[in-house]
Amino acid sequence: MRIATQFFFFPSLLLSIGLTSTAVFAAQKLPATVVDALSRSAIPQQAVGIYVQPVSGPVPMLKLNADAGFNPASTMKLVTSNAALDLLGPAFSWKTQIFANGTQDGDVLRGDLIIKGSGDPKLVTEKFWQLLRQVRAAGIREIRGNLILDRSLFAALPHDAAQFDDAPLKPYNAGPDALLLNYKALALRFRPDPMRLVADVQTDPPLAGFPIATPVLSNGACGDWQGRLNLQMDARGLRFDGAYPASCGEKTWYLQPYTISNADYFGLVFNELWSEVGGVFNGSVMEGVVPTDARLVGEWQSPSLPEVIRDINKYSNNVMARQLLLTIAAETGNVPATPAGGAALIKGWLDHKGIDTAKLVIENGSGLSRVEQVSVEMMGRMLVAAYQSPVMPELMSSLPVVGLDGTMRKRLVMDTIAGHAHIKTGSLDNVRAVAGYVLAASGRRYAVVCIINDMHAVSGQAAQDALLQWVYEKG
Repeated sequence: MRIATQFFFFPSLLLSIGLTSTAVFAAQKLPATVVDALSRSAIPQQAVGIYVQPVSGPVPMLKLNADAGFNPASTMKLVTSNAALDLLGPAFSWKTQIFANGTQDGDVLRGDLIIKGSGDPKLVTEKFWQLLRQVRAAGIREIRGNLILDRSLFAALPHDAAQFDDAPLKPYNAGPDALLLNYKALALRFRPDPMRLVADVQTDPPLAGFPIATPVLSNGACGDWQGRLNLQMDARGLRFDGAYPASCGEKTWYLQPYTISNADYFGLVFNELWSEVGGVFNGSVMEGVVPTDARLVGEWQSPSLPEVIRDINKYSNNVMARQLLLTIAAETGNVPATPAGGAALIKGWLDHKGIDTAKLVIENGSGLSRVEQVSVEMMGRMLVAAYQSPVMPELMSSLPVVGLDGTMRKRLVMDTIAGHAHIKTGSLDNVRAVAGYVLAASGRRYAVVCIINDMHAVSGQAAQDALLQWVYEKG
């Protein structure tokens, strides 16, 4: 994912001043194609970390600035997902449960309905609808109490959606939540109606009792149609102070409704879906915990951990990665879970494997951070250890296949490496990263990590692609 941010400073550029002689020697042996690509991009070698090691051998084939600290961008998700597979197990899944508290008189619940979250990263609208069908099947039609949301598994820490890049509407800036629903995303679908001179708007998921004022149509080029709409939104409704260009035709805007609290968003979706399944509810939505005497009336079990990790790594889903870091903490007894708790567990896990974590900094586990940091040697040695572990198939299958799918589907398509490497990408302003596995033409497999932290990093893809192709040809 390409994130628009301001230029920021990397500790690795200071660390590179004190490079070891080994790193300098390795730098002199960089493949000529990589050296040439870096030169053409005006990227100095001290801003690049490279680590290449055969998965079946202890000695690296190539390394550069291997022990310096680099911002890894989304390749940090490899650390989080590998740790989760090891610590939680590949059969792990999340459960979202619904409880009833009070008495049931026919199909009327004279009490509260309580929904308890487990941090499921993939509780989407369709699955939530199915869960509510279970409640209806339990004989409950009308709720004459309140809807209680139990989000207590994760610590209630403040989340500023604008902090990272001042783009709070972007879905990737959504924060974690023990009762995350539909990634807290909202799709606005615009359909111009020239006869009425307005653009009709539909939301997905649908939100009950949430008024939407349709924007008027305007002439002119489509251009920055989202900015010109001048969206205004809170829990009371949505309006546009600007106009929608008729020339845009039908468009969909995916956003995070950050001005609506997580509880209010959940409540709006609940009210709509509960009505759709024939339910009646006129109470309030509030936060709380499951009473000890409440009875279970519905339960949804998520897809297994490998399926969730596939979404995280193939498509670089940031909010799902945040959920995963907190789940690691919660499932090991650190409740309410915090990112710091999850980070400490991952550090301990790597230390137990004998992998140096001196340069490791984990803020949220997704790589959407200015402070997260790894060394390429740590990342490379972790990948080698992962390949030799029982969870290797699950981790590798979660990575984009070069030239075929995920975030690598458009890269190296016409090169011989296409289809022969599983590579996670990372991209922020001033950061370009790749990490994963290359199956060389020789039949040998290599763990490969290359991270660039430099103001010209946006041009570094050519050097990284050259490195991947070189490993495929020469490995």
